[in-house]
Amino acid sequence: MPLKAPRKQSVSMGRGARKRDEDSGTEVGEGADEWTQSKATVRPPDQLDLTDAELKEEFTRILTANNPHAPQNIVRYSFKEGTYKPIGFVNQLAVHFSQVGNLIPKDSDEGRRQHYRDEMVAGPQESARVVLSDAGNLDEDEEPKEPAIEAESQIDMAIAEVAEKVAEEELMTHKQPKDRKLTNQFNFSDRASQTLNHPLRDRECQMEPPPRTNFSATANQSDDITKVSQAAKIVERMVNQNTYDDVAQDFKYYEDAADEYRDQEGTLLPLWKFQNDKAKRLAVTALCWNSKYNDLFAVGHGSYDFMKQSRGMLLLYSLKNPSFPEYIFSSDSGIMCLDIHVDHPYLVVVGHYDGNVAVYNLKKPHSQPSFRSSAKSGKHTDPVWQVKWQKDDMDHNLNFFSVSSDGRIVSWTLVKSELVHTDVIKLKVEGSTTEVSEGLELHTVGCGTAFDFHKEIDYMFLVGTEEGKIYKVKQHRPHQLLIGPLGPEHLGSLKYLTNPVLTDLSAHQFCKASWCSKSYSSQFLDTYDAHNMAVDAVTWNPYHTKVFMSCSSDWTVKIWDHTIKTPMFIYDLNSAVGDVSWAPYSSTVFAAVTTDGKAHVFDLAINKYEAICNQPVVAKKKNKITHVQFNPIYPIIIVGDDRGHITCLKLSPNLRKMPKEKKGQEVQKGPAVEITKLDKLLNLVREVKTKT
Repeated sequence: MPLKAPRKQSVSMGRGARKRDEDSGTEVGEGADEWTQSKATVRPPDQLDLTDAELKEEFTRILTANNPHAPQNIVRYSFKEGTYKPIGFVNQLAVHFSQVGNLIPKDSDEGRRQHYRDEMVAGPQESARVVLSDAGNLDEDEEPKEPAIEAESQIDMAIAEVAEKVAEEELMTHKQPKDRKLTNQFNFSDRASQTLNHPLRDRECQMEPPPRTNFSATANQSDDITKVSQAAKIVERMVNQNTYDDVAQDFKYYEDAADEYRDQEGTLLPLWKFQNDKAKRLAVTALCWNSKYNDLFAVGHGSYDFMKQSRGMLLLYSLKNPSFPEYIFSSDSGIMCLDIHVDHPYLVVVGHYDGNVAVYNLKKPHSQPSFRSSAKSGKHTDPVWQVKWQKDDMDHNLNFFSVSSDGRIVSWTLVKSELVHTDVIKLKVEGSTTEVSEGLELHTVGCGTAFDFHKEIDYMFLVGTEEGKIYKVKQHRPHQLLIGPLGPEHLGSLKYLTNPVLTDLSAHQFCKASWCSKSYSSQFLDTYDAHNMAVDAVTWNPYHTKVFMSCSSDWTVKIWDHTIKTPMFIYDLNSAVGDVSWAPYSSTVFAAVTTDGKAHVFDLAINKYEAICNQPVVAKKKNKITHVQFNPIYPIIIVGDDRGHITCLKLSPNLRKMPKEKKGQEVQKGPAVEITKLDKLLNLVREVKTKT
């Protein structure tokens, strides 16, 4: 009763107060007077007095993630530069709170035990709460007899019983282990847990820099620079291969995939460009690949402008070093033609504008030619337009032929340290009174400009002239007249008594002879009315023995069968043709260059009427292409222009198509296949001509 009286009193007071308020129409609780009183604003003494405009002014503040306490002036020692350098990046991370926790899966044994304990403890507590709620629902006048004490005692007893049961179960689980269940290989589950990752730690140390010393010395040029020339050349090639690595990759591996979608057309991919400062403003007058070293080619520099003749140069470049020539030779007169010996690839013969011929030996270090003609040895009096190495004579002496504007075709023989000449043909201009001392005399309107020897028939060659005609000439082997001063006792050991003239000589006359002479017998075979202007080039097909090709400044390229006086194919290229060249891999493929800066590639097996590639290959339209040559092994060509530049171009797959493989049949290759392929085309043309 002492606990209940105040509760009733407070309740009655509340009801009375509420009743009085109802009479006045409003209900006000305790403390209402405090809210009705006015509140005074408390202002600090140092507060500023601001105007309305200042109060309305906004101040923007930007929060950043930068740590204001992070140091900004950290420096560390740099061993590379040998000085202290400031650290540009500063870590702005600041950790305010860190806690490491752990989780126990509900399905684990420990999770099941904790869950069971929580349920056992929560059961008695829930029953105690029910008892207390029942006691509160009793009549207010009744007084329960010590319910709190009884509930507490029941809870304690329930907790004690649960603790005993859990302890007994734990003991039982340890004493009586469960039987191991067999795994079901068709129903399994994967479980994984993540272990605690230890925090990363950065450790740094600083050491003293190693001691340094300054060393300086002066190096003078060696007396003999050739001692390091080979090593320097190797290093230069290595540097250039790194510099031009992308071009080398294209040369080796690139194939134009667009050829699959072109209709029998191809392209030329520019690779390297060769030029030398010493050969500036000198035209490329000759090109020739080395037969043994397939990456090496020779370039002759001169001038086709007869009013501006100056010096000449012979340069040999390698694809391995495009930046600088392998060999450099200078001459007082321009070089107009050159040729490299097939069996002796170190011998290069050149023809000059002043009529001289010279032979350079690449094995000798000096820059002067090993052999050179002179007025005494019978040099030409006009520019030499072409030179060609020929087979050795009976004494195994090296010899070559030359053709010049003076009308002479001369055979030159290398005897010891001199050049011995023999006139083979004299192209005598009609109306001229000049007498021909030896060789075959042909009356023409113009002199010779180009010639080429047959690939199989020895000493049969073609000669192109300024008037546009082509002559076919057969030259017989020379007869050995005398060998040298011999005694009568040596007459039985003579070997070369092939000339019938020797039979009329007495032994005394024969023994007094002290000089050697050769006599050529040339036979004129045929004449072709080829072009309307000068013949710039004439060349035999490398496979077919009856076919040759010629080009001229009259814009045409013509293909001939030497047994027929009319051309088999005629192509008009709309510009003066500077040079033509047969491909070494096919009897029907050839290339021609014109003075408008374009290269034309033909394949008669694909298209008999026009070129399958017409492409400008020089940077400026004013540049005129002068010469072209196929590489004997690689699918590339080189072209030269009148500015002294040589450009290397790669043929796309359509320009070098090979016969396709058929199922169950092997692809036939070789010279016989190439001859048959060209014969089919020639037979078609012959049939048309016989019908007309």
